[in-house]
Amino acid sequence: MPVTQQRPPAIGLAWADAYAAARDLPTALPAETCAPEDAHGRTLAEPLLAAAPVPAFDAAAMDGYAVAGPGPWQVAGLILAGTPDPALLAAGTAAEIATGAPVPANTEAVLPYEDCHVDGATVHGARGPRTHIRRAGDDVEPGALIVPAGRTLTATRVAAAVQAGVEQVRVHRRPSVTLLVTGDEVVLAGRPGPGQVRDSFTGIVAAVTTRAGGALEHSRHVGDNPAELRKALDRADTDVIVVSGSSSAGAADHLHALLDERGAEWHVRGVASRPGHPQALASLPGGRWVVSLPGNPYAGMVSTLTLLEPLLGTLAGRPPATLPAVPVTGSAKLMPGGVRIAPQRNGVLLPPGGSAGLAAVADADSLAVLSDNWTEGDPAPQLIMP
Repeated sequence: MPVTQQRPPAIGLAWADAYAAARDLPTALPAETCAPEDAHGRTLAEPLLAAAPVPAFDAAAMDGYAVAGPGPWQVAGLILAGTPDPALLAAGTAAEIATGAPVPANTEAVLPYEDCHVDGATVHGARGPRTHIRRAGDDVEPGALIVPAGRTLTATRVAAAVQAGVEQVRVHRRPSVTLLVTGDEVVLAGRPGPGQVRDSFTGIVAAVTTRAGGALEHSRHVGDNPAELRKALDRADTDVIVVSGSSSAGAADHLHALLDERGAEWHVRGVASRPGHPQALASLPGGRWVVSLPGNPYAGMVSTLTLLEPLLGTLAGRPPATLPAVPVTGSAKLMPGGVRIAPQRNGVLLPPGGSAGLAAVADADSLAVLSDNWTEGDPAPQLIMP
């Protein structure tokens, strides 16, 4: 059963408004031209149209004999796949042919092996209602729409483009990302020593960035020093800068002051959610975006899914995302005036963990966003785990 926490109402932007701001404020990055094979995972800026017919030529749909004129037919040759421009058949002759091989221009039908028999060099059989010939353009005519604009190019769509003779596509540029992992206590590799913690942000940010159509170009560790963070912010030349930690108001939290120095416009500055309250979204003069993640790993992952993923999806040219909602059962401590974000598996809430630990969410399917008036069995929006 849900239990409402006895705390004052949360301060910060409503979670749904924060998610919507990250999704709706940016505009798609400009389009560029590339080969279909280089466009996997990117979003079409223009419709993808066939450049050539599919099939590109009249081809045998079965293994058998290509025939011309009335039978029986005398076998006059063999045509295999890849044979260029096979010679015409004289009336009353046949050519043994493989599936996918081009048929001579005057072929009237292909007789499958199972529908005929061969006596020496003579083919006997009766033509049925089907010709077993795939005519050029039967599947796709030149100029036909293969994939509309705004769709992501999957491996299947890339293959369809290549099959239809497409050599170039117009896609939105991938949003580039720099991750700054802050904290003197953070180590990037090896077992942490006393007072240290391992970086658990890079893998999550990389996975979400790729899923949203972006590219994580740089991941750097930055100590709790304002001059060091200032230098890292200024040298980051990517579309998006993600900063883990340095997000609150403690002695080691310098990000907000540094962004204010640079004339940042704040779109989200605190969210009414548990975990993930200190998350923030800002834009810098010149067009770069900054996503501020809380330093606690679970809270940081929640913020990555709340702000970074919808931001990158829009920059990548993807249509606005609508989160799935599923009925959820179980017990949760609800948050007055905000949302509780809790792990769930198969529609059942899992035992809660703290904002720092990831073990509690490692076995979850998704994170359920529970409003303060949620009751057991109600649908809740789902943040899909990376």
